[in-house]
Amino acid sequence: MASVGIDIGSTATKGVLWKGGCFECYLTPTGWTPGESAAKALAQVRRRGRLPRGEELHVTATGYGRNVFQADRRVTEITCHAAGAHYLAPQASTVLDIGGQDSKVITLSPNGKVTDFLMNDKCAAGTGRFLQNMAVQLGCSLADFGDIPEETPFQLINSMCAVFAESEVIGLLAQGVAKESIRLGLLDSVAQRAANLVSRISDHGDICFTGGCAQNSLLGKLIEKKTGRHVIIPERAQYAGALGAALIGAGRA
Repeated sequence: MASVGIDIGSTATKGVLWKGGCFECYLTPTGWTPGESAAKALAQVRRRGRLPRGEELHVTATGYGRNVFQADRRVTEITCHAAGAHYLAPQASTVLDIGGQDSKVITLSPNGKVTDFLMNDKCAAGTGRFLQNMAVQLGCSLADFGDIPEETPFQLINSMCAVFAESEVIGLLAQGVAKESIRLGLLDSVAQRAANLVSRISDHGDICFTGGCAQNSLLGKLIEKKTGRHVIIPERAQYAGALGAALIGAGRA
């Protein structure tokens, strides 16, 4: 039986089909109807996996919207992210996941089981939504945050609150500060928040960086610099939660 993991996040819904040691992935915006987004992800991974229409699937749901979707099993995102990250980067002892509305740090045992975790879901600063809002203020896209020249001078962002940071950015633009410098400063503030969160429960070993923000390799480098630890960004870092759900459903984690 094939196993599908559906990770219904605040920003994106991810689906992963696991069968015979290989997997197919699909991502779609969650939008206002997470149940419909999950159903779409399920249909797409089934199609990509070329499964016969009548073949039975075991579906495991995770993420903040897991209770709005009919699944065979529901598992917490901490457990699923740990399983997925361990599969993608088995040498890592810590998982750092920065998603759309929260960030989390998970410490792992050598066999990939959760030993501790810490979540930051009380403040938007340090998340993908924070960078998305700042991109609007700067008149750029999220992709522009990953395309900053190395020689760009750094602009310190003093405000750690998302609301005050927005006001600070508007003020810096009025002063004529280059947008590239502001973008670098904003990335640095996210990296600092991530490093602070990591340091509260983990002080050694490689870090597996997952979530939508892991697509920004520059952010990964900044986190690596601030933690003094090797940061691994797997090829399918954004699918860690869904992959973990699929592995758990298949009895592989």
